[in-house]
Amino acid sequence: MLSKKTVAAALVTLFMSASASAADITVAQNNKSFKKDGAQIEAMTINAGDTIHFKNEDPFFHNIFSLSDLKTFDLGSYPAGESKAVTFDQPGEAEIECAIHPEMYMVIEVK
Repeated sequence: MLSKKTVAAALVTLFMSASASAADITVAQNNKSFKKDGAQIEAMTINAGDTIHFKNEDPFFHNIFSLSDLKTFDLGSYPAGESKAVTFDQPGEAEIECAIHPEMYMVIEVK
């Protein structure tokens, strides 16, 4: 039988390894489009557990949201310079849009 101390140590190790593998990714809103590392994107693939920081780099408000079954969220309107984050913790596909600028659309595939 395992001691409580051994079980606790194993759980801490498991949690830390899962946290260490999760990535923080910035997706900018710039010129009414989604951009990663300065390049416009319409789709991207991430891993379950990754967090996307949606950063507004435009001089006007954006309101990023998703009605996808995978992850439903509405970040609300936020101004230039602000960033809001969403963690995608399950595999699947999410369609991401801006409520203010209907031409802004991207798909995130979570592995």
